[in-house]
Amino acid sequence: MCERAETDGSGDVHRTGGRGRIRFRGTVQCRRSLTENLEPPSPGVREIEQCFCLEKTPCYIDLAGGTPEPSSAPRAHPASEAAGDLEPAGETMLCECRSMTSHPAPPEAAVDVQEHGAPRDGAPQTMDRRLFMQLLVFVYEGELAPSEVVRHLSASLEAHGARAVLYEDVNHPSGFGLLSWSEDPADFVTKTRAAVNGAGLSGLRLRPEFTMLGRSYSSGFEDNLEFWLIDRPVRTVTNPAWPWAVWYPLRRIGAFEKLEGREKGSILREHAVIGKRYGNSDLAHDVRLACHGLDANDNEFVIGLIGKELHPLSHVVQTMRGTRQTSEYIGQMGPFFVGRIVSAKKR
Repeated sequence: MCERAETDGSGDVHRTGGRGRIRFRGTVQCRRSLTENLEPPSPGVREIEQCFCLEKTPCYIDLAGGTPEPSSAPRAHPASEAAGDLEPAGETMLCECRSMTSHPAPPEAAVDVQEHGAPRDGAPQTMDRRLFMQLLVFVYEGELAPSEVVRHLSASLEAHGARAVLYEDVNHPSGFGLLSWSEDPADFVTKTRAAVNGAGLSGLRLRPEFTMLGRSYSSGFEDNLEFWLIDRPVRTVTNPAWPWAVWYPLRRIGAFEKLEGREKGSILREHAVIGKRYGNSDLAHDVRLACHGLDANDNEFVIGLIGKELHPLSHVVQTMRGTRQTSEYIGQMGPFFVGRIVSAKKR
C-alpha cells in the first residue's frame, strides 16, 4: 500500500496516504533484494522504499543508487547499513511505501508449574506443592558396630529436625541408606547434611553412584492431590509393616516422547495395571518420583518399591520387563539399592 510521506528534514515522517514525495535528511541502504520496479523518477529525484522493521523503526532504502555523503545515520534494520546524509539535506525524493502492517503478538501464556489432579466436586484440583525425596548411600569404615552407627545417625537426624528413614544395605555388610524428604529441598542441605556431618562418624563414606533425588508429581488423575503427592509417599516409606525397599532410577529413550498421546496412555496403563495388582495384594507398593534435571546421570524417574517381604519386590520388576514400556522404551535402569529399615524419623 502506497503512502505519501513528508518530512522537514528532521527524520520525522508525516504520511498523508497515496504515492507521493518525501523530504528526508538521510538514507539507510538495505541489503535485501527488491521485487517491485518503480516508474522512472523525475530529474533530480531519488527513488526509495520505506518499510517498517521488527524494531518498529523506519527503514529507508535507496533504489536509485548514487553516492550520498557519509554520516552517522542510525541503523534501522539488523541487515542494513547507514549510508549517510543525502546531498543536499532535505532533498526531495519519490517514495513508494510498502510498509508492513504490524500486528501485536498475542500475549504468551504463563508457564504453569502447578500440579493438577482430577476434578473434585466439579472443581479443578491444582496445587503448587510437592514432596522431594533424596536417597544417600554410605559405607562405614570405622570401628563402631553397625548398631552404634545407626544410633549415632538417628540421634543426629532427630537433633537437626530431618525427616528420614535409615536402611541397612543388604548388598554391603558395612553399608547404610539414608532416605530423607521435605517439601523444601533446601532441607537436604540445612538439615540432612548437617545431621550426617554432625553424627560424629569420621569413617562414614558416601557412595555417590547410588545417590537419587526426585520430586512427587501429578498425572492428572489423582482424586486427592495432597494425599497422593505429600502424604502417601511418607506413609509408604515409614510403614513399619513394610520394612523392605528397592530403589532405582530409570530413563526412557527419546522415541517414547514422540509417540501420539493415546499410544503413550496405552503403554503407561499396561504398567499401571500390573502395579495396582501387586498393591491390592499387599505385595508391593510404589513411590514414583520425577528427577528431570536433578540426576547426575540424566535419569528421568526414581522408583521406590516398598513391601513386607523382599521377594515380591523382585517379582514385580521381573513382571514389568514384559511390558512395552520396559521392553521397548526404557533406555537405562539402576543401579538398584536394596535395603531394610532399621530406623524411621517421621517428624
